[in-house]
Amino acid sequence: MSLYDGVDLRLNVPHSARMYDYYLGGFTNFAADREAAGHVLAIAPWVRDAARANRGFMHRSTRALARAGIDQFLDIGTGIPTSPNLHEVAQGIHPHARVVYADNDPIVLTHAQALLTGTAEGRTAYVEADVTDVAGLLAAPGLRETIDLTRPLALSLNALLHFVPDARGAYELVERLTSVLAPGSALVMTHLTPDFAPEETARIVGVYQAAGTALQARTRAQVARFFDGWTLLDPGVVPLQHWRPDPGEAPVPAADVAGYAGVALRP
Repeated sequence: MSLYDGVDLRLNVPHSARMYDYYLGGFTNFAADREAAGHVLAIAPWVRDAARANRGFMHRSTRALARAGIDQFLDIGTGIPTSPNLHEVAQGIHPHARVVYADNDPIVLTHAQALLTGTAEGRTAYVEADVTDVAGLLAAPGLRETIDLTRPLALSLNALLHFVPDARGAYELVERLTSVLAPGSALVMTHLTPDFAPEETARIVGVYQAAGTALQARTRAQVARFFDGWTLLDPGVVPLQHWRPDPGEAPVPAADVAGYAGVALRP
């Protein structure tokens, strides 16, 4: 019996989560995903570095927030599990930390058990939900049983909002999501930008759109707008590999990542 029996994976249609898995060197991807990802890599071979840099930022930002006392995390757009996952990083600092993962790709659901192997003291949960359905996501079974929205938590929207174009109300969506968060909560984000490699980025957008996936790169000012009303942590909205790099970490040119990162706290 296959892990995927009874799951409609739409294997003939590329999916952003499986393409991302391919960029990271994973094996949970299929021919359509690899073909579309191959078109992207032909345009910009540095996308593999960008995917790794995005993972590195997730690790660093999670550690920073956990060390600052946050012990609840809501990670939307989780993607295919790639260890160390967010809960492993957070629970390595707070063994009692609680983490909820959310994604709308059915293949992520089939691998959700890999996201649920946390510490005995902590708790992890997975919900199948779409970020564009905020009410449904927040009401999903398992979310409110795992995290307490009256206490601070970190909302992770890494490599997600560039898949929500302005026409679908990206800024309003973030406002609805963050409106339920308690003071002291954190908003964590990475986002594709055209600022450093405009021609390649425009062509990448075209590949995703041709594959049926909406994609919108945003400038630094447009990314910073998501943090309006929040207090940005140093160093602000910066190329994602520049957000508090680990000591000795080799620098990567901004054009080889084409993304911004930021972390902010709700006053």
